[in-house]
Amino acid sequence: MSEPAVGEAASALEGLDPVLTAPKRLAAMALLSRSAAADFAVLREHLGVSESDLSKQMSALAAAGYVTARKSGRGRGSVTTYAATRDGKKAYARHRSALEAILKG
Repeated sequence: MSEPAVGEAASALEGLDPVLTAPKRLAAMALLSRSAAADFAVLREHLGVSESDLSKQMSALAAAGYVTARKSGRGRGSVTTYAATRDGKKAYARHRSALEAILKG
């Protein structure tokens, strides 16, 4: 089996999105790309992370423009709901395709 040329290896990595290389953000986008929206509690349970960790991960996705956050209610009864943006869904699809290409070798 021959080694891939340098340009080929680089092209396989080009589709990877630095924002989505973090496993928790990738898992959140996987969930959000298949649903209309998910609230904070659902995401926290799905990812199995602390509230502060989820907040940090979702802030990074929001800063990249990959998700929107909508808050309803006030105080302890408030609920934050996240939805993937069109750009976020496109970025997730590109990242996923790049991962699949790398895994196929």
